Amino acid sequence: MSARRATRAVLLLPLPVVLRRFHRATNPRVVSSRGFSARPAPAAPNMEYQDAIRTLNTLQTNASYLEQVKRERGDPQAQLEAMAGFLQRSGLKVSDLDQLNIIHVTGTKGKGSACAFTERILRNYGLKTGFYSSPHLVQVRERIRINGQPISKELFSKYFWQVYNRLEETKDSHYAAMPAYFRFLTIMAFHVFLQEKVDLAVLEVGIGGAYDCTNIIRKPVVCGISALGIDHTSILGDTIEKIAWQKGGIFKPGVPAFTVQQLDRPLEVLKERAQKISCPLWVCPDLGAFEEGGRPLRLGLAGDHQRSNAALALQLCRTWLRRNAHLDVAEPKEPWPDCKRPPPVAPTFRLDKAMLQGLQDTEWLGRNQVLRHGPVTWYIDGAHTTSSIQACVRWFRQAAQIGKKPADGSEVRVLIFNVTGNRDTAAFLKLLVPCQFDYAVFCPNFTEVSTVGNADQQNFNVTLEHVLTRCLQNQAQWLRLTETEVGRDPWPLEGPLGGPPLPPPGANALVFPCASQALRWASQGRDPCLEPLPGAGGSAALHLREADAIQVLVTGSLHLAGAALKLLDPSLSQ
Repeated sequence: MSARRATRAVLLLPLPVVLRRFHRATNPRVVSSRGFSARPAPAAPNMEYQDAIRTLNTLQTNASYLEQVKRERGDPQAQLEAMAGFLQRSGLKVSDLDQLNIIHVTGTKGKGSACAFTERILRNYGLKTGFYSSPHLVQVRERIRINGQPISKELFSKYFWQVYNRLEETKDSHYAAMPAYFRFLTIMAFHVFLQEKVDLAVLEVGIGGAYDCTNIIRKPVVCGISALGIDHTSILGDTIEKIAWQKGGIFKPGVPAFTVQQLDRPLEVLKERAQKISCPLWVCPDLGAFEEGGRPLRLGLAGDHQRSNAALALQLCRTWLRRNAHLDVAEPKEPWPDCKRPPPVAPTFRLDKAMLQGLQDTEWLGRNQVLRHGPVTWYIDGAHTTSSIQACVRWFRQAAQIGKKPADGSEVRVLIFNVTGNRDTAAFLKLLVPCQFDYAVFCPNFTEVSTVGNADQQNFNVTLEHVLTRCLQNQAQWLRLTETEVGRDPWPLEGPLGGPPLPPPGANALVFPCASQALRWASQGRDPCLEPLPGAGGSAALHLREADAIQVLVTGSLHLAGAALKLLDPSLSQ
């Protein structure tokens, strides 16, 4: 049966009913008047990993408090001064961070991938690497890596309690606060890298650059800026120029910096930022300039957009190696650029075996990732900006060979989608429409309805009402874009065995209350990693069960990508 002839219906979610179920399934959380969890910290420093994660989660701010902070946001420079105070209370001085030989990378899209390429290449030289990134996909300890691997649960617990207890002990009438979630993890990463004596640390900026808490560092070895675009406008500004100004804030006097090819206006802003503080800035040449004899370089990350990230990584690695006497090259040093002229294109160079192998072996989960589980193929990409969704669509159309779809309905395409923040959902979904999905599924980033035992993926920065309402809005937007006739088939109050309600049969735009139910519905028991969703019958389910192949794209949010990977690759939770 063709999906085009299947009945199309809107799932009208009885929000109060689902909210009551969610509240019953999740633990109550007490929040103090200043916006942080009032849950008491564990008394002993040798608690297990999950206790450390639960305590870490108390440093998250709740949604209403975050909105208050945005409204009352003061001098951003004061945020860096506060970070310096927290760092000192933890037992470190800012000058201690100079020992870490840091590579500092920012950008709107691709900065994590550029960092991953950089870390993998430098590890091939026998260097002990540290890597700090965000967000995590499955477990918090993914954010702090040594030699490419998340630190162990034992190491995480050890350093967490050392830092947490030190900050608790230094509270007084003047320093009463604890650092918020991201600040704390940044401070903890510095402690881990110094205590574990890494040779270098690759540091990915959280948001922006100028006032990001990672920018407390004074003397990185080299800085990089990946592709720029519009994102986090409530914090960084609503124009590409304002965003470029924020990103250029990581530049330091006399520290070489590299950027990928940018549009003229943001590149001009970056040049002015660099010129003002005497920072030498180069533009990375295209990766093709390194390809000898027309043979393309093999990259471990899929997608044409990864080529610019790889090109940036090559420049960052070469500069780090040269400034730390690890690379003996015959050609003379290139002159530093004239700050009064446009940034010059950085020189090319011959890639050695370590660089070639590093590019090829790079892994970065949740970005252009393909998992083939029998007849079900999962395409997972945490794209969450307009530009990255465009890149995701290009990758998916090529990887899934869109355009060659059989007309007999033997191949079914499913979109599983969610967004976070104030992003333009309509723009994202409009870009996804040409992929010819038979079904679109919308769900929050929660792996399961209950968050008990899943502390790594708890997020208190949004309300339950908001994320579920957002899913319904996304569903309605998709139906408008695909010109679907709106039906009104309300969900039942209870599903099988008193569980969450199931969608009516034949719907082509569905809403589920968690990622587990969304993925289980899409796979219909044909993925050995996922149990079938009880009671999910109807023509749509039959269509999925009888298809020769099911192609599922999971996108719109890195957190959704993480929830999917937790379900599809159980080894990531070990």
